[in-house]
Amino acid sequence: MRIDLEAVATIIADVARQEIVPRFRRLDSGDIRAKKPGDLVTVADEAAERALDARLRTLHPGSTVVGEEAVAADPGVLDRVAGDAPVWIVDPVDGTANFAAGLPLFAVMVSLASRGRTVAAWIHDPLTGATAMAEQGGGAWSGGERLRAAPPDDLAAMSGAVSFRYGRRPLVRKIAGRTNRVGPVFQLRCAGQEYLALVRGQSHFSLYHRLLPWDHAAGQLIHGEAGGYSARLDGSDYRPTVVEGGLLLAPDRASWEALHEALVGRPEERV
Repeated sequence: MRIDLEAVATIIADVARQEIVPRFRRLDSGDIRAKKPGDLVTVADEAAERALDARLRTLHPGSTVVGEEAVAADPGVLDRVAGDAPVWIVDPVDGTANFAAGLPLFAVMVSLASRGRTVAAWIHDPLTGATAMAEQGGGAWSGGERLRAAPPDDLAAMSGAVSFRYGRRPLVRKIAGRTNRVGPVFQLRCAGQEYLALVRGQSHFSLYHRLLPWDHAAGQLIHGEAGGYSARLDGSDYRPTVVEGGLLLAPDRASWEALHEALVGRPEERV
């Protein structure tokens, strides 16, 4: 399957410029609603997903689309990720709460999966116009420059994004109590921006619990192609077909093991 990374990047940038940026800090109260408590959607999310759906399908006849908003309307759409047809996985506005609040921390995330594996990925920052992209085995790139994950460092010097919102509460509390073993931790409430920090070498690691494919399929592939190492918290490989089990991303395998032991603990210590 031939993948034109630049063609997809152009589509994503066009949609962001037409449907997302003009609405930033210009939303009316009727333009924002809650799908469920704490989970917002805006007219920008919906318009961008419709536009991406229509344009991405034309690139690969027979491909299908799994968008965050489509799954919110019909959870059965998520089953397409495990199907045989190529599937575009779309988060039209990752960081919707930030977007709705007027905070410049949001992104568009798109990946292409085939038979349950991610084969290409894009993360676009609508405000800067920068796009990180990768194809399996082809490295990670942005603006013609190769992206590189941060090099390994001592635990106390490694900074990263840690999610405390989802996951089993005893484990989340345990991880929160062990963050003093590593460098500074942060949350941007936007996985896309956290992944961009990882692949630009601005942070060393990220730790997540809930693994909805539109939040992680793109970033996990780009990070791997930038030289990073990742695995689920049980040590198994990540795939976009899994939605639980946590994910830890690090500069390399040795760093992953050190971070995992520091934050999650040995098997006998886990909750």
